[in-house]
Amino acid sequence: MISRQQRVGRCATLAVVLGIGTLAGCSSTKSSDTAATTTTSLGSVTSGSGSVSSGLNDWSRIPTVARRVAPSIVTIETPEGLGSGVIFSADGEIATDAHVVGTNKTVTVAFADGKRVSGSVVATDAVTDVAAVKVSRAGLPAASFEQPLPSLGDLAIAIGSPLGFTNSVTAGVVSGLGRSIPGSASETQSLVDLLQTDAAISPGNSGGALVDGAGRVIGLAEAYIPPSQGAVSLGFAIPSHTVVAAMNQLIATGTVSHPYLGITTTTITSDLQQRLGLSESKGALVQSVASGSPAAKAGLQSGDVITAVDGKGVNSPEDVIAAIRDHKPGDTMTIAYGRNGKTATVEVTLVERPRQ
Repeated sequence: MISRQQRVGRCATLAVVLGIGTLAGCSSTKSSDTAATTTTSLGSVTSGSGSVSSGLNDWSRIPTVARRVAPSIVTIETPEGLGSGVIFSADGEIATDAHVVGTNKTVTVAFADGKRVSGSVVATDAVTDVAAVKVSRAGLPAASFEQPLPSLGDLAIAIGSPLGFTNSVTAGVVSGLGRSIPGSASETQSLVDLLQTDAAISPGNSGGALVDGAGRVIGLAEAYIPPSQGAVSLGFAIPSHTVVAAMNQLIATGTVSHPYLGITTTTITSDLQQRLGLSESKGALVQSVASGSPAAKAGLQSGDVITAVDGKGVNSPEDVIAAIRDHKPGDTMTIAYGRNGKTATVEVTLVERPRQ
C-alpha cells in the first residue's frame, strides 16, 4: 500500500523466497526503510464505429473497454494505505483482496464519479485472499464476472489504482493459467491457482480488475514479482470463478467453505534430503499432521513425502494446496507418498476446514 503522507513507497513483500527473489503483494503500503510487504453479461461492446462483439483480442478495443469498465472500479483506502476494488453488485457489494482491507472493519471507498463513502468490511477469507465490502449506495454499475477460465494469449486489461493513480489502465495478455508461486505455501495459502499476466501490475492494483476484451472481469489483481528481482511483467490475479464463489459465501454466511486435509508441508531442499536421508528429491515433505485430521486417520506421518495427488505429480507444497482446492469437503483424494525408501498410496476423505 502507499501512504497518504508519502505518495511513493516500497511495496510490502510477502517474504516469499523465490528462485529469482521475493514476491510482492500489490496493495500500496506506507513507505519505510525496510520492505514490508450475479454475473450479468455486458453483451457486445460498442464504439463509435459500431459493434465490436467479435475479435475480442483486438487491441483497438482497449479504449472502449476501459471506458465501459472504469465506473465499476473503486479505490479502497485504509489507515495503512490504499488498494483497489470491483463493484460486485448494484446494491453496494464490492469485491477486493483480503490483504487490502487487512484487519480493518471499515474502509473508505472512492468511486469513479468522485464520491467517497464509508464501507463496512462484511467478511474476509484468508485462503482465497478475497474480501467483501458493503457501502450504502444503490444503483451502482456492477461489473460482469466471467467465470470460465480465459485462454492463453487472450487480451488482459488491468484497471486499478497503482500508487494512488486511480483508474489506471494497463494491457497485456493472459500469460499462464493455474499458476502457483514457488515458496509461497510457508506464508499463505492464497498464492495458488492464479492467472498470470504481463499487463503491468503495481502497488495499489491489489483488488482491482483484470478484464478481457469484452470488459468481463476475469480476475482480481493479487501480486507481482518486482523488477528488482529480475522479473519483467510477471503479475498474478485471483480467477473470477474463485472470486465469485468466495464472494457469494462471504455475503451469505460470512465464511467460505474449504476442504481440509490436516497437514503442513515444506519444500525438499538438497540439505533436507541429505539430512533426513530422503530418497525423493522433489515432492512435498510433511512437517506435521494434525491430530484427528483426515490425514492422520489415513495414516500419513511427519517425514512422509507426498509425490502425487489424484495421479498428478507433486513437485512442491503449492501443488498439494492447489490439488486440495480442486475438491470440496466430503471428497476423497488419492495420495501417493514415500516413507523410508518405500512408496505407498492412500485414500483420504476431506472434511470442512475448522474455523479459526
